[in-house]
Amino acid sequence: MSDSTATADLDVALEKHRTELTGYCYRMLGSSFEAEDAVQDTLVRAWRSYDKFEGRASLRSWLYRIATNVCLDMLSAGNKRARPMDLSESTPLAQAALAPRPDNTWLEPVPDARVLPTVDDPAEAAVAKESIRLAFMAALQQLPPKQRAVLILREVLAWKASEVAELLGTSVASVNSALQRARATLAEQQQSGAAAEVSDPLDEEQQKLLERYVAAFEGYDMAALTALLHEDAVMTMPPFDLWLTGHDDITGFMTTLGSACEGSRLFPVQVNGLPGFAQYKPDPDTGGWSPWSVQILEISDGRLTGFHFFLDTKRWFPLFGLPLHLEAKTDETEEGA
Repeated sequence: MSDSTATADLDVALEKHRTELTGYCYRMLGSSFEAEDAVQDTLVRAWRSYDKFEGRASLRSWLYRIATNVCLDMLSAGNKRARPMDLSESTPLAQAALAPRPDNTWLEPVPDARVLPTVDDPAEAAVAKESIRLAFMAALQQLPPKQRAVLILREVLAWKASEVAELLGTSVASVNSALQRARATLAEQQQSGAAAEVSDPLDEEQQKLLERYVAAFEGYDMAALTALLHEDAVMTMPPFDLWLTGHDDITGFMTTLGSACEGSRLFPVQVNGLPGFAQYKPDPDTGGWSPWSVQILEISDGRLTGFHFFLDTKRWFPLFGLPLHLEAKTDETEEGA
């Protein structure tokens, strides 16, 4: 076999693992962009040191070891990404002010397709989706980095304790202890907030709820929107630290500080294992629509319990393969959006 053929074969072998490694690094880091950087670094390191790979473990296990080390190095600065509700109290509408925080403050959205490899087992697919939802991701960020790695490898990826111990260069007892502590922390986090209850695929009731949401939002019908929101629904808007609770404050915000969103158009996206939409708001300068947010919706008990607007559209829309402008409505625009 020629050197060029061997190199090409190695490239293909490494590339097969990109999506699942991106999912692992995303859970570790809480950032879609940092995850992609970490995976690229992992694959480059693997390519450069492949001649030292002795095959005592599988290629996949070796790549996860490299990826774990890359992520632990990146987390050594101690930054924990978060949602607005993890950092401050809810703000009443009367005191609402839009104060941004730096990008590295926030837990970032991610397209499902970039982090969820195709699997045949529906139960495995469901666990993978649940493990990238915002609430679970926020809870993961509360764990020390090594506990985070142990929990992801054991609970999400179903590795054996002995495999995790070998990867981390520690004992099975140490892995089991870390897992127990991580589970306890996650249990505390889950008690403080309701988890999103979203079927995969969406059941008929959830699908109808989303259809009503789109109609209410695009029509800017606050009465219809109120009927869909849980009384304790939460609305967030990173990079702003403001977050609102309750349908009165949410709809009040939308008709005051958020009134420029009237006339928006929504297009479905698959994001963080939850229903989501790309929101374009009217652009008075062009007559078309400009990107405004990637929305992630949380559903529980037949109502919307949370909707999260990620506003840094110059970063998010290209990540989702979305255009940065829509022309005035045409059939072609509808098909292409």
